[in-house]
Amino acid sequence: MEPVNSTEVSEFFLKGFSGYPALEHLFFPLCSAMYLVTLLGNTGIVVVSVLDARLHTPMYFFLGNLSILDICYTSTFVPLMLVHLLSAQKTISFLGCALQMCLSLSTGSTECLLLAIMAYDRYLAICRPLRYPVLMSHRLCWLLAGAAWVLGLCKSVTETVIAMRLPFCGHRVVSHFICEILAVLKLACGDTSISEVFLLVGAILLLPVPLAFICLSYTLILATTLRVPSAAGRHKAFSTCSAHLAVVMLFYGTVIFMYMKPKSKEAHISDEVFTVLYAVVTPMLNPVIYSLRNKEVKEAARKVWGRIQTSRQSPEPALSISLHYFTPASRLDSRFQSCSSQSILQGSSKGIFRKSLFDHVSFLAKTTEWLPELSG
Repeated sequence: MEPVNSTEVSEFFLKGFSGYPALEHLFFPLCSAMYLVTLLGNTGIVVVSVLDARLHTPMYFFLGNLSILDICYTSTFVPLMLVHLLSAQKTISFLGCALQMCLSLSTGSTECLLLAIMAYDRYLAICRPLRYPVLMSHRLCWLLAGAAWVLGLCKSVTETVIAMRLPFCGHRVVSHFICEILAVLKLACGDTSISEVFLLVGAILLLPVPLAFICLSYTLILATTLRVPSAAGRHKAFSTCSAHLAVVMLFYGTVIFMYMKPKSKEAHISDEVFTVLYAVVTPMLNPVIYSLRNKEVKEAARKVWGRIQTSRQSPEPALSISLHYFTPASRLDSRFQSCSSQSILQGSSKGIFRKSLFDHVSFLAKTTEWLPELSG
């Protein structure tokens, strides 16, 4: 039996679309534009949900977490992918590959759990409206979101450590544009059964189980909504859930197509093209879907934008204060004399207070007449 070559690998070569220069030139402006829209759209949702008090609800708290996830997920691989699309040297260090694999797995796993949590939140809001504020408390929201982030991180760290500890025997060409775990495992020359078992268990826990929970939640929501007597109430319930349901179908549909289809030993360029589209397009469409299908988000965005425009056009506070204090003494005397006379006629303690206030401000106003003489 020949000894196994255990040559260590210090870096990987991400093959990507290196054999298709036309695709590289096509994908660079396309992915750059989609990445920019992803950053702006998701950042806008986070900012609006924080600044507008009407959106300080569990639904928009989880939506803000989803937007942060989409920003983190695309930022783990899109910037490096854009560099590689224009560069002939498409390498990544061993540690960089492990970090990219861990972060992409973590954000993807967390999104699966977060979508299930959002479905549970909609179920409570529609099917248990009277007890909703008690059941979905502020503390529970933080616990559910934190649990999703922590579980996703723990799962990804475990899978990444097991995969990257395998011997690669000098194989360093990854048939992918990122350090995707299945593409990296194809390079291993050792026993990959443990890593495959962990991946299978994780796929079952994060794909069929949350999806079944989401389907159950929306089945109960549909049954409750159909019992609503008014058409306006039914329309409001459907419009509230339609955006989340569209995101669920888009995310789970593409993930199931990628990871539940029969595996092939050879990588196909069509698989990589589809991976690029689902990895970049899905996070870009999430804010578009929520902003177009949700009147509250659109109204809050207009309100925040109008507030920003108003703050830019409003005069400086210091200027208004200085104009107030340097109003001519005669105008101040006339204003406060009228207030003082009215208060005295009322014969109340409030009138006495106003008269003393008039005397004080009148004295300050008259002192402004002395300033030119003192300065001279």
